Amino acid sequence: MDYFVYCFTFCLETYHLFNPKIQKTLETSTLKTAFITGGSMGIGLAIAKELTEKNCNIAIFARTLSKLEEAKQLLEKHRKSSDQIIEIFSVDLSDFAAVKSTYETAVQKVDIPDYMINCVGIAQPDHFENITPEIFDKTIKTNLYGTWNSCYAIVPFMKQKPKSVLINTSSIAGFMPVFGYTDYCMTKFGLIGFTESLRFELKKYNINVKVLCPPDTDTPGYEAENLHKPEETNAIAGSVKLVKPEYVAREAIKNLDNNKFMIIPGMDGKFTLLARRFIPGVVTFYMNQVIKKVQSKK
Repeated sequence: MDYFVYCFTFCLETYHLFNPKIQKTLETSTLKTAFITGGSMGIGLAIAKELTEKNCNIAIFARTLSKLEEAKQLLEKHRKSSDQIIEIFSVDLSDFAAVKSTYETAVQKVDIPDYMINCVGIAQPDHFENITPEIFDKTIKTNLYGTWNSCYAIVPFMKQKPKSVLINTSSIAGFMPVFGYTDYCMTKFGLIGFTESLRFELKKYNINVKVLCPPDTDTPGYEAENLHKPEETNAIAGSVKLVKPEYVAREAIKNLDNNKFMIIPGMDGKFTLLARRFIPGVVTFYMNQVIKKVQSKK
């Protein structure tokens, strides 16, 4: 009996991940509003650009004002109508009081969001003992506090707008542990659990909660990560093909208005999830062999 349950679960999971019929194109018959954290660069900016081209009102949130201003200049070039509102807000997302105040202002200036997309996140990979308490604290505050604070501040507004969508950004490293990413994996595993729990709670308010799990993506953040990666991490990631943030953005937007919980752009990520769930021993053996090979040369 366990064997048949296992096979049925595998087939159901595969169907859910790969079936294109459950994907639904974003409807833009009316002007919709999107709030995007981490929207000044990388995946967040790519999503903002795609939604601007779909005639959405846009509010992007990040810490650095100069980057926000550059992002706004880019978005203005992609607006589809004079009715669109494009606003930027400089805020430290790890500071709840600042987030709450900023979101109240954003709702007044733009609107309650139909789409709340949290893309804020950082990583500084290294061996565990090289990740200082200060680095760990920054990772936790950015990745976990930043997302929690954003959700906590915006959900009361979104309850007033049925059929709204809330997306938190995790990673492939949210279900696949990676050498050298101990603090990052802690946050990204946590974000998947948090988002799924929140999905249960907000269902009665008709708020569709999802998690985006991108693979390695060619962003400024990824370039910064490469400065610190251990050799073992590079060996594991060596065969993985980088994707463009524009691709991740298109995949996220394509899945905005369906009932799918986990959005995984690309086939590699989907197969990684299936392998991790159904043949975890094989995955662990492979990872250990790659790590052992690198360490034997030291």
